[in-house]
Amino acid sequence: MSTPETISAEDRAALAESIRDVLRRRSDSAAVRAATRTEGRIDRPLWETLCTEIGVAALAVPEEFDGAGATLAETALAVEEVGGTLSPVPVFSSAVLAVGAVLAAGDDEASARLLPDLASGEKIGGLCWAGNPGWTAPGVTAEAGLLRGTAEYVLDGDSADVFLVIAGRPDNPDAHTLHEVDAHAEGVTVTPLPVLDPTRALARVTFDEVPATTIASAPDIAERIRTLAWAMLSAEQVGGAARALALTVEYTSARKQFGRTLASFQALKHAMADMYVKVEAMRSMSAAAIDALVTGRDDAAELAAAAHVYCSENYMAVTGEAIQLHGGIGITWEHDIGLYFKRAQADAQLFGQPHDALARVVV
Repeated sequence: MSTPETISAEDRAALAESIRDVLRRRSDSAAVRAATRTEGRIDRPLWETLCTEIGVAALAVPEEFDGAGATLAETALAVEEVGGTLSPVPVFSSAVLAVGAVLAAGDDEASARLLPDLASGEKIGGLCWAGNPGWTAPGVTAEAGLLRGTAEYVLDGDSADVFLVIAGRPDNPDAHTLHEVDAHAEGVTVTPLPVLDPTRALARVTFDEVPATTIASAPDIAERIRTLAWAMLSAEQVGGAARALALTVEYTSARKQFGRTLASFQALKHAMADMYVKVEAMRSMSAAAIDALVTGRDDAAELAAAAHVYCSENYMAVTGEAIQLHGGIGITWEHDIGLYFKRAQADAQLFGQPHDALARVVV
């Protein structure tokens, strides 16, 4: 594969602003809530716009596979912006996990077959991985070219066109392989799951003796994808926490009590200052993890785990404090701050809980 193109700081800022502008115009609160009630629970028109006008899904795809030839660091910008609006588009499931799984495998034949359609947004990819206990072991096994079992918590699984499946072997569950399956193939059953966070669709995907195409990959493919997932998830958490803080500042600056705006009370100023410090520390931690991932540093896995722990805990802390500062309206369905609180809780459970990641760091 070709070497990813180096993007200047000015170009990165312009990219982020372009994404932000589309989301401002096309993904306000009403649009987000409406999309969660549609079939597939994603905003397909918005996804098409992000792919065709900006090329969000193509950012990390090498040029030889019809991509933009940038890196996952540029995709992280999109993830952060989408995390700030909670827009229900498959940027994480397809542009991060599916594309990232193919890139991590390093199989040129699979890349040529899969990446062009994923880069254009013509197809949506989904990663099947977790078993019933979670991400400690795959829920699907592969034997003689057939997949059987059930993958839980598949992001945007009910909208996917192709599944990338991390599978174990019946004789050695710790040996992981990567497979490609048409999401509409016979024997594949997709069941939408009820969710705490309505802005992120999850599904259960069951495979009943389904023929699959094996993608050549290293034995540690699952750990590589976990590192990718935790690092990129931290970018989403930064975007969400920053927006939760902005909503809180906006509300307390407009709401009055005893003839004064809430934001003028010293105790509330201190609380929001603490929230700001948490958000900026999250930003630094996330940036370090993503840089280590992109540059291939030896400590990338440890930094990704640290980012997952720190950003998960502080996203929950920031949104929890935001709920308190909003008062009674903060716990109503009508106000958006509750959506960020739910996303924070849900994100902390993805790809392994923070205490699992902490064990990896300290060991």
